[in-house]
Amino acid sequence: NNNAAAVMMVLAEFAAGHEAIVSRGELVEIGGSFRVPDIMAQSNARMVEVGATNKTHASDYERAISPDTAMLLKVHPSNYRMIGFTESVSKTDLRHIADEENARRAGAGEDRPELLVYEDQGSGAFMHLDVFGEYAEPTVRESLAEGCDLVSFSGDKLLGGPQAGIVVGRKDYIDRLKKHPLARALRLDKMTLAALEATLRLYLDPEDALRRIPTLRMLTEDAETVRERAEALMAALAERVTPEQAHLEIVEETGRAGGGSLPMCDIPTFCVRMHFTAGNAQGCEEHLQRNRDVPVIGRIKRECVLFDARTITEEDIPEIACAVASYFAAFEGRKES
Repeated sequence: NNNAAAVMMVLAEFAAGHEAIVSRGELVEIGGSFRVPDIMAQSNARMVEVGATNKTHASDYERAISPDTAMLLKVHPSNYRMIGFTESVSKTDLRHIADEENARRAGAGEDRPELLVYEDQGSGAFMHLDVFGEYAEPTVRESLAEGCDLVSFSGDKLLGGPQAGIVVGRKDYIDRLKKHPLARALRLDKMTLAALEATLRLYLDPEDALRRIPTLRMLTEDAETVRERAEALMAALAERVTPEQAHLEIVEETGRAGGGSLPMCDIPTFCVRMHFTAGNAQGCEEHLQRNRDVPVIGRIKRECVLFDARTITEEDIPEIACAVASYFAAFEGRKES
């Protein structure tokens, strides 16, 4: 039901009671205080930390491997970046290390399971986007091609689907996961599976996916198109809001992907900024979120409410205008009473 569940199930099946080696620079915490060390403890895998916070070398993994090592764990830092004097070990190098160790075990006649390479990718990118810039997110296909036996990722981040945890990789390993008791305990419901299937089918045509999956559209839409939608929103607001209530203008702003994805990516956008002559930004925000059947989520900046045109559709504009008008009507009503 989410990538944390996928990580726990993979560790429980393939590393429970054995060692899993992970770089100290990849012991991440994601939303909800989920931490890699905690989930490893719950799965009964024995964590072996290698390297330093900022630098880990292939030799660190090689020295740490013991007869009880079952997994080389790679964790993609999808919600933060380390820059400067840093180094990490590629998935290709981890594959090479695992292959050498597996060949040694086979040659020595050791009755031990294969040493797996597993990546907790987190973000779940299916294609490269210009918004990634120099901090290119690895795609799921690339992680598999570079040698991972298994890769897990979220369905609701860069993939743009419902909340889910997805595991892909070697069929014999996937078959083992299907038989694990946790597979039933953590499985998705049928409605979520249907939504996930519908999302994945859109990826069969990448151009269609960019148009029809809201997350991808918002990340990739041309800034000029966003500006046109901002102008339409301001025109709709101007019909419902008087100068005595608020001053409206279109401003350039910077958007963020959020949701633990693309932490270093600035996305150019246009917002409608509402500076209050009557009422105030805090009261307006509370009204829009709490007093409407369809909550409207803006953001406050320097005592103004901003509506980001990158994150709305044409169909949203009348609802936003109506919601803002209802705030000023309620404010005037309170003032008169």
